[in-house]
Amino acid sequence: MNDTQRMIEQALSLRDPQKESLDILVQILNKISLKENISDQEALRRIQEIRPSVKDFERAFPCICFAIATGVGKTRLMGAMIAYLHAECGVKNFMVLAPNLTVYNKLKTDFTPNTPKYVFPGLKMMVDVPQIITGDNYHQIGGLFDNPND
Repeated sequence: MNDTQRMIEQALSLRDPQKESLDILVQILNKISLKENISDQEALRRIQEIRPSVKDFERAFPCICFAIATGVGKTRLMGAMIAYLHAECGVKNFMVLAPNLTVYNKLKTDFTPNTPKYVFPGLKMMVDVPQIITGDNYHQIGGLFDNPND
């Protein structure tokens, strides 16, 4: 476990299933650099070294799904993974899809600072306040990637 992973686990008070899932992501990222251009087959082979149960990718690119029980905190886990990818890999842009309006509205609230279930509590040093772009404010914001420093 590296310092970033430890800090995220502590700051977000992750539960054991969340810690295990974050650790799997860290292991995968230790095998596959996001900057490395490798084939899907090579990515799958490397992932299978640590998770032999992974048989294939559903999409035309490496994708991983984490199955955790209801109520364990999938949104908090998503926040932990976003924080890790941002801190360790320099990823700045994330797209979060919601299956319905109820989840969509909950996610908008959960990614808004100073709300009861904010996903990045205690990570102000690691994660800047996110700019949330939704269907409601998309046209006001302008181009999503106009400023590479954002």
